[in-house]
Parts: sequence; structure tokens; C-alpha cells
Amino acid sequence: MLSEEQIAIQDMARDFAAEKLAPFAMQWDEEKHFPVDTLREMAGLGFAGIYLQEEHGGSGLSRFDAALIFEALSGGCTSTAAYMTIHNMASWMIDSFGNTAQRAKYLPGLTSMELIASYCLTEPGSGSDAGAMRSKAVRDGDHYVLNGSKAFISGSGVSDIYVAMVRTGDADTAKGPSGVSCFIVEKGTPGLSFGANEKKMGWNNQPTAQVIFEDCRVSVENRIGAEGEGFKFAMMGLDGGRLNIAACSLGTAQRAFDKALDYAKTREQFGQSIAAFQAIQFKLADMATDLEAARLMLYEAAKTLDEGKPEKTRKSAMAKRFVTDTCFNVANEALQIHGGYGYLQDYEVERMVRDLRVHQILEGTNEIMRVIIARELLK
Repeated sequence: MLSEEQIAIQDMARDFAAEKLAPFAMQWDEEKHFPVDTLREMAGLGFAGIYLQEEHGGSGLSRFDAALIFEALSGGCTSTAAYMTIHNMASWMIDSFGNTAQRAKYLPGLTSMELIASYCLTEPGSGSDAGAMRSKAVRDGDHYVLNGSKAFISGSGVSDIYVAMVRTGDADTAKGPSGVSCFIVEKGTPGLSFGANEKKMGWNNQPTAQVIFEDCRVSVENRIGAEGEGFKFAMMGLDGGRLNIAACSLGTAQRAFDKALDYAKTREQFGQSIAAFQAIQFKLADMATDLEAARLMLYEAAKTLDEGKPEKTRKSAMAKRFVTDTCFNVANEALQIHGGYGYLQDYEVERMVRDLRVHQILEGTNEIMRVIIARELLK
């Protein structure tokens, strides 16, 4: 089903993952090292602006192409590939909803990753209920004064650009989703600060911390779109974000499966390879089948999003729920096949399991995916 161009893009991403990501992923995880130079090398291949317009350095590719790329990259390092999805989402916000001046100012640096971007939606008191956010932006002449905080922000403290959703308007208009606006906040802006790096189960090679606004003055020129349009932008971005993180789950689980398959062929117990035991054969058969089902669901959802079909939100939620759940289970089974060795860092599968766990939570928990699917079905 892939064109020659798509196969070439996929091969390029796989080669980069094998050469530049996989050999270092374990070290980056252990040392909590954020590989900015490697991310910029990825940008040189066009992976920092995959579905951005070509005018300012974007690659002009589709969401289906993005799924192929992130699937391939995550086979080398889940966390690094996942960060690139976040950078792409923040840049896409500016490209899709920003004005001409904003695109010209920021996108060339973002597509080269001279500028690194973070996306700021979640708050300490409003995770799944994003419309309940409390961060505020009060208009003061040609500036807004921002106060509040964002939680679980990848790249916090390192990124140069923060695309943030914040409440605007008076007491009547600032309530609910309709009171949310979108801002570009630059690192170094007075009143912008960052919390301590979170100690996490996985995704250890990217910094995660709160982004804090304390009388942070942001120019009106840095507001994306009109007041009150931010929540709409955020929701439009989530369909693609969910497919991106599903793709990262798929690539990681495929790598875990490949390692388990190789291990089963070479590990001997009771005088034969463990691959000779039907219990292991059945595990491998189920894992391979589940991966194929996940891949087909992801690809179909990506094509649906590219074509702008009415069911795109439902299909994206279905793919995110099914793929991330399925791929976590596949990686966990890969660890089980490795036995005690799977629990050791040297065999890497334990890192894959740790990194994949958060994919069932971010971009909307899988419980919220079920809410979205049911809502779409019952319209």
C-alpha cells in the first residue's frame, strides 16, 4: 500500500534509528540525557516539520507519512521519537493557525530545530478535563499578563518556544472551552520559569517539568488566532497527536517483538530452544497478529485524517486506544519471553515497557478515548 516515495522515507527513518538512536538509547535513559544534537540531525532529514507547509522549511508530507516516520524512529528510541512528535505538534499549531508574521518569524527555526518547541495544555488540576484550566491571561495594552502553571511539559526549561493554552476574557466569557486562547511564549520572557525535572518511570531522556507563569508579559502579537479560539486549535491538534503517539507505540513494540523472537530462537532450556515450546510459539503468534492489527488500524486512521473524513476523530481515538494498549501488552510479553533477563536493563526490553506505559495516558487517557468513541457512535 506504500508508494516508492513512502518506502524511501520509511527506509531513511529506519536507517537513522538504527545508526543514531538505538546504540545510544540505553545510555540516554540511564543518564537522563536530552539528545538535542541528534534531534537536530533528525531535523536535517525533514523530521522536525513533517506535515508543515514547505514555504518555511516544512516537508509538506501527510499524517500517514508521519505515522510511517514515527513508527520507524521509535524502533531506535521511543522517548526521542515521542519528543519529535511534540515538537511537530507545537510547530503545526503555528503553521496552521498563526498569521503570516508568526509563521515567518518562528517556523524556519522550528523546522531546523535551531528553536525547540514545547506544547502546554495540561495543568496540575486539570488533566483529562482540559477545559477546566485555570491559567489566565489578562489584557494590558499591547500585552497580556499570564499567571498560572502547566504540568507534565516535555522539554520544559530546555525548549525555546512554548505554545500555551491560557484563559482570556472577562468573568463571563472566560468560562469553559470558549474562554481559552493560544499564545507563543519565548524562553527568557520575564515571569516565565520552570519547575524541577520530574522523576519518571520512563521517557527519561527528555526533561519533563512544570511551566510557570508569574506576571509573565506576552505581546499581543504572540497570540495565535483570536481570543477564545485556543481550545478549538488544541482539539484539532489532538487527532494527529494521538496517531503520532500510537505510531511510537507500534515501532517500539515491533522492536520488542523482534528481540523476543531472536531470543526465543537462541535461548535453550531442557535441551532445546524455548521457541520449540508451544507456549512460546502461541505467545509469538498472538504478538505478531496483534502488531499487524494495530498497524492496519493506525494506517487506516491516518488516511482518514488526511482525507478529512467525518469519522476522523472517532478513528483517531480508536487507533490511539487500541494501538497503545496492544503494543504495551506486546512489549510486556516480550519481557516475559526473556524471563529474568527481560527484567535487566542490558536487554533493553524493560526500558521499552517503561517508555510505552505513558502512551496509554498522554494525548488523552485511553479511558477518555472510550468516551470520545462512544460519544461519536451515539450522535
